[in-house]
Amino acid sequence: MIAADVFTTLDIELKPDPSRTVIRPFSFEYPSAFEQQPTRLQEVAARVMALEPATRDRMLQLLTASMSARHRNVDDGFLRRFAEVKDKLGDVQVEEERDQLLLGAYYSQEYAFESAALFNPSIVTLPDQDPNDDSVRFIVSLRGVGEGHISSVTFRTGTWDGGTNLVVDPPSEQGVPPRIESDNDGWVRMRADDSEDISETVIFPILPSQRQGVEDLRLVRFTDHDGVESVIGTYTAYDGSSARAELLRGIDQRTFEMRALTGEMSGYKGMALFPRRIDGRFAMIGRQDSVNMWLLYSDDLYNWDEGTRIMGPKYPWEFVQIGNCGSPIEIDEGWLVFTHGVGMVRGYCVGACLLDKNDPSKVLARTPSPLLFPSAEQRGGYVPNVTYSCGALLHGRRILLPYAIGDEYSAFATGSVDDLLSVMEP
Repeated sequence: MIAADVFTTLDIELKPDPSRTVIRPFSFEYPSAFEQQPTRLQEVAARVMALEPATRDRMLQLLTASMSARHRNVDDGFLRRFAEVKDKLGDVQVEEERDQLLLGAYYSQEYAFESAALFNPSIVTLPDQDPNDDSVRFIVSLRGVGEGHISSVTFRTGTWDGGTNLVVDPPSEQGVPPRIESDNDGWVRMRADDSEDISETVIFPILPSQRQGVEDLRLVRFTDHDGVESVIGTYTAYDGSSARAELLRGIDQRTFEMRALTGEMSGYKGMALFPRRIDGRFAMIGRQDSVNMWLLYSDDLYNWDEGTRIMGPKYPWEFVQIGNCGSPIEIDEGWLVFTHGVGMVRGYCVGACLLDKNDPSKVLARTPSPLLFPSAEQRGGYVPNVTYSCGALLHGRRILLPYAIGDEYSAFATGSVDDLLSVMEP
């Protein structure tokens, strides 16, 4: 068997859908050279309140008719938005709920969070699996790109039987942004109570560090030394000029916490957490120098100062750089890590390596040829010549690997651990 035959590509594809939108804050100010009083925010409020009451009644009817057809509890959302800005309105008095709804709408925007791309998927099992069912339920995270090239995180659920039978549940037509519940001690806690299905939850940039995107979430089901399990994801926060690693922790399917990582090793893309501690310490795979794969250790999940290079480019398809394609997967033989390599014309391919279970700094074997790579039909896209993943799922000795094509849409492939190991070389 050759590397290109290890995985079987399935027919299911997840493509961007511009009809899926969320209502998110809309802010506007004068350019700094034209700053003045009243502010633009106050001027808009004054213009609305100067309208005849009958006109405001008609405006509210039109607003409700159009937005309620696409969004659940839309009135509550506009009222919350008004509450967020009311202290900035100066002398403008807004007493009636009708006017609060109108102003909440003026300070909001409808955002198509996956209008341009839906890619770089990651995958973990859902909790509370049926022990009598041979299939597994899973959740997929995806990077959606919308207006302004801003990246958000969206989700899908599905079922996989370990073979080629894969079902991805249709996403809800609704989109719901989480609300910030608290911002304390470096943590931002968010709740998506209005989400009736996790496919409705959209995590878009909240912090200044994320202004241009929450990118490439790498999910892992982490089991700590006390046996407590949690879903943790590392992602790249991008503010338009610099990137840093941050962490997302799922409390449940409606509550999330975000926190920036600190330390000398944290200001880089593509960090992926091991699913358990190693010798009592947290461990990650990273690409700190933008070229090689690094192993990182820490006694503190949120602070990373220690790292060593463990694997560099070796084959032509990875001569430019290598890195992980998601968190390491524990198998009997060691730690299975899917990798990405960059070669000619900035082509991204997916490979894999095997690390020693007790000492992951030891690379036992790796694929000399890519497992997945852009085909002749898949070389176009938002970013041409890219095949990429942010995580795979193990079920028995079978692997489900979701992957992105051309930084535009996502697909799925399945294969076996034994076939994969058979094409690796020391």
